[in-house]
Amino acid sequence: MPTLDSNRNNGNTVSGMNYRDIDVNANSRFATVDGMRIHYRRSGKGPTVVLLHGSASSLYGVEALAQRLWASFDVIRLDLPGFGVTGPRPDRDYRVTTYAGTLARFLATVGVERCAVVGNSLGGNIAWNLALDHPEHLHLTGLVLINATGYPDKELPAAMALARNPVVGQLLRRFMPRRAVERSLRQAVGPKSDIVDAAMVERAHRLWNRPGNRAAFVDFLCTDQPDRSAEIPDIDVPTLVLRSAGMDGQHFTRDIAGSVEKVHPDGGHLLPEEDPAWVADAITEYLRSLQPGNAR
Repeated sequence: MPTLDSNRNNGNTVSGMNYRDIDVNANSRFATVDGMRIHYRRSGKGPTVVLLHGSASSLYGVEALAQRLWASFDVIRLDLPGFGVTGPRPDRDYRVTTYAGTLARFLATVGVERCAVVGNSLGGNIAWNLALDHPEHLHLTGLVLINATGYPDKELPAAMALARNPVVGQLLRRFMPRRAVERSLRQAVGPKSDIVDAAMVERAHRLWNRPGNRAAFVDFLCTDQPDRSAEIPDIDVPTLVLRSAGMDGQHFTRDIAGSVEKVHPDGGHLLPEEDPAWVADAITEYLRSLQPGNAR
């Protein structure tokens, strides 16, 4: 497995690899952070935008969005720990605050000092936790929270709640049926969406079954997450909130001073996949409005 390029940063490593893996291609890069080889891709030129996918997903979940942004932005998307090619954390610590810390160290490793962070679902939760923690080396130019989690009244999808059952959880550590993956995807999209096809199900099932990923997902679901929602009003980063009309647990515009909200009329939980053009246009318009000389 030859290394194409690499450099080191405070014990962490950035590298590009020639790897025989259907989910690793010529655009794939790896950064070694917190004992993991984090898989990511980086495309385009301009201000840096980091895209974070949701739980039980991967960078594929934001790829259609990335394609619509990289003409104007330097777009980074990664497989978060526990998912995709990155795979499980060695320490099995899946607290959102830990994710935020790992993300901060990842960005330092790949040389990002200034960026906007866009997160869907779990990714949005990680994004606003990162904003609260104010890493010294990182200047956040903006947040985009897409159907983000983090409020205690956000209902857990039925399949995820079931996976917390000890018996079901043990079964999931050993086996993830393709039918269950398809059912979960169909439940996650809006009623008018037709994006769930055989290729999407096959890809999701394949990534679920990479070594350690099933067990990592159960560990993630069984992790007690600290409730930091009372701290959300302390966020001082310009914030755009994108949500589907029927999505619960979305109080960010109430709590983040100066935040802007746009509502998709019929989207589901996977807005970056269901309507990437709508999401990309909203992000581009908002981030451009924050540039010097442009009125918000």
